[in-house]
Amino acid sequence: MNSFQGGKLFGQLKSKQDEELTSINQTYLDDDALQEIEELPEQLNKYKDQFMEFDLDNSGDIDIMELKQMMEKLNCAKTHLELKKMIAEVDTTGSGTISYKEFLDMMLGTKSTVLKLILKFEEKMREKERPKGLPPKRDLSSLP
Repeated sequence: MNSFQGGKLFGQLKSKQDEELTSINQTYLDDDALQEIEELPEQLNKYKDQFMEFDLDNSGDIDIMELKQMMEKLNCAKTHLELKKMIAEVDTTGSGTISYKEFLDMMLGTKSTVLKLILKFEEKMREKERPKGLPPKRDLSSLP
């Protein structure tokens, strides 16, 4: 689908992609070898949202241009050669792109790749949500 129309069509496309990625997540949830991973459902949902954010053309794969834009968004701009190496580390099918299954294998696996390290570091560096609004009123009895 090469139509870049927004609105209803885009919403349908995103919901279809969400369903496809959720079904892939379910296969990972059913895998007995992955049951020892703590908070697996929450992690899979987080990775699905992350993948959908970076898959700009909704193709189901992250290509080199989408990876470039992802790295720029994370303030980690990379050269073309570095991006190709990052894809080659993760790409097990030789397609030149990162599919969702390859993305999950990378994030859930024990092997450290450059992309995994960048994404994990970026996640830890995000600011925690601060309380909003006025501070609570205090009186003399609440002082130390």
